[in-house]
Amino acid sequence: MAGCTSRCRQGVLKLIQSLQRLVSGTLTKDKTDDELEMTTVCHRPEGLDQLEAQTNFTKQELQILYRGFKNECPSGVVNEETFKHIYAQFFPHGDASMYAHYLFNAFDTTNNGSIKFKDFVTGLSILLRGTLREKLEWTFHLYDINRDGYINREEMTEIVRAIYDMMGKYTYPALKGDVPQQHVDAFFQKMDKNKDGVVTLEEFVIACQEDETMMRSMQLFENVM
Repeated sequence: MAGCTSRCRQGVLKLIQSLQRLVSGTLTKDKTDDELEMTTVCHRPEGLDQLEAQTNFTKQELQILYRGFKNECPSGVVNEETFKHIYAQFFPHGDASMYAHYLFNAFDTTNNGSIKFKDFVTGLSILLRGTLREKLEWTFHLYDINRDGYINREEMTEIVRAIYDMMGKYTYPALKGDVPQQHVDAFFQKMDKNKDGVVTLEEFVIACQEDETMMRSMQLFENVM
């Protein structure tokens, strides 16, 4: 499948912007009797009842999200190119391509190169309405690039550099090349309790819970939604 057109890209961007309003309570359905149209498409999502049980969104919110997702992107999937294009619009002064790549992989839990509606709302449900533990576990998996269950220095350095590239020169006008590495060293000093060179999930969660500054640093995705 070739992926979404430019209309799809614009539509998914509108969907993300609508999500902000939905979470804040300022977005409602156009018509109360407007039921979700579950027509047959290439990537049909699971039933609403199951999605409602698996996420922290109500059936009405899922209807709003899926209607926008399907109407604007009839293929039913978002590929990485489209995802990068969307993310770039949030950070016009930087290069968001690498961070968007890692974020896309975190949403693409089946590792098939596309994000379906279920992947999208499941991830958003955790990030926006999950428990603290759930949010930290999701963030850990974002940093665990090779998905081996550990975060090593190279993985954390790649993510931190991608974040600095995304924020751009206007946010960090005096940024020096070694600053990302300094941040990684500081993180590892606090997280790697047994000094074995890698951070486990439990080490990550405990360190974040004990350090409010580190907690804010790790939960970057929420700040750009």
